[in-house]
Amino acid sequence: MGERAALIVIDMLNRYEHEDAESLIVSVREVLPAMRELVGRARERDTPIVYVNDNYGDWSASRSELCASALEGRRRALVAPILPPAGAAFVTKARHSIFYETSLDYLLRSRQIDRLILIGQVTEQCILYSALDAYVRHYRVTVPHDAVAHIHTDLAGAALEMMKRNMRAEIVGAERALSE
Repeated sequence: MGERAALIVIDMLNRYEHEDAESLIVSVREVLPAMRELVGRARERDTPIVYVNDNYGDWSASRSELCASALEGRRRALVAPILPPAGAAFVTKARHSIFYETSLDYLLRSRQIDRLILIGQVTEQCILYSALDAYVRHYRVTVPHDAVAHIHTDLAGAALEMMKRNMRAEIVGAERALSE
């Protein structure tokens, strides 16, 4: 098809010190191996990797500061394995969507990216809204269901179904996410 894909890692630099952290932690533990596998495969295939992370209201926070802060949080073991590798682009965001008021669209267009593979957290929030914003920008969206973490199982299932039906997202297992 001639499409060029990018792996987008969403909001994995997290201190897990928020109201919904306990539910999210359980899900992150389950999907972290698949996320790590996808990042590793993307690196092997020279697929562009872009980390997009909440800046938590700190407009001066750099990539290294957000990494350090997350590593100092309650769940270092969930953060350390998925830290941005060398060469991965990094974009900060302030709201749910990876596109809202960020330079991500410009970055992707400059690299001639047509398809986004969305992994990270939270399925029923940032993944869903990012998939919608990608769809309205005419990107093809792939979401590996086993590489996105959720807070509420029922809402995550509904979000995946909405992405599939309303945004024409391809919902696949992580093993198929990088295949064209």
